[in-house]
Amino acid sequence: MTEAGATEIPRVGQPALVVRIFGWSMLALLASLLVNNLLVVWFDYPGMAALWSGSGAEGAWLNALVYAAFLLVGWVYVLATRDNSLRWEAMRIHGFNVYLVRALFWCVLLVGVVDVTVAFMRVESLLEIFVGDDFARNFRRASWVGVYIHYPLVILGFVIALFSRTLGFTWLALMIVLAELGIVVSRFVFSYEQALMGDLVRYWYAALFLFASAYTLFEDGHVRVDVLYSGFGPAKRGFFNAWGTIFLGLSTAWVILVIGFNGKTSIINSPFANFEISQSGSNGMFVKYQMALFLGIFGITMLIQFVSYLFESVADWREEPGRREVAASIEH
Repeated sequence: MTEAGATEIPRVGQPALVVRIFGWSMLALLASLLVNNLLVVWFDYPGMAALWSGSGAEGAWLNALVYAAFLLVGWVYVLATRDNSLRWEAMRIHGFNVYLVRALFWCVLLVGVVDVTVAFMRVESLLEIFVGDDFARNFRRASWVGVYIHYPLVILGFVIALFSRTLGFTWLALMIVLAELGIVVSRFVFSYEQALMGDLVRYWYAALFLFASAYTLFEDGHVRVDVLYSGFGPAKRGFFNAWGTIFLGLSTAWVILVIGFNGKTSIINSPFANFEISQSGSNGMFVKYQMALFLGIFGITMLIQFVSYLFESVADWREEPGRREVAASIEH
């Protein structure tokens, strides 16, 4: 799969200030949420809730300032580019999301291959042979592996994505099949199986399902079960897609993000901050903390894609030129 470019779509179009302010406000709030989450989890800021509770309100003002600053930048941008076409901006936002998803593919590929190798050497006591007993102890600590092995691989994944132009989901699906086949052959032919083998399949499968959802939305590939939609024209479809995006799509993404990033003890922050591992312990991969973050990444990429989808849908509703045809068919 390759990303679609925005070069064929005119940048200048009919002004659409209201919908663009709404869309960019969603992106500004998303950026604010992520920055504030970093401040709360890693720098012990109290968060916005402290403004109402009365405790630690001094630090909470910085959290509030982050929201105000990002919203202001978004609004200024919209007012300064009031003639930007909706379709052009939709493709620009989608292009950023494609880079993000592409980088995430490379991250899970690199981390998966390296971590399963380290886990195998840890289980079979091979690390002591190559690095010595003292240094091998580090590889039994999830926090050390996360900081000194996973984090550099994640950075490398984002760098590779700058030069790669494939999303890689086809290859990731193939690797999942091969990993599962390896479990079958190892179990029934060699009577050998370790927890790390199942961990790798779950790790990659979770990434495939959650990271590919945003691009599937762009291709209109999600299954629709409808009675009337397939008979609508482009303008009426755009009308229902736009309102459906606001009341169903964006609202669902925000529920995931607000609950998942709600303080240090939330369902995403707590496992990630503590480098949580599975019940198999040192016999498995040290990637469970990342899989908790996958849900947050799903919410982030879907929210960004929903903003792009909203802009396209409103452009269809207004019957603006340059409508994009998608290959996916509508399921009844």
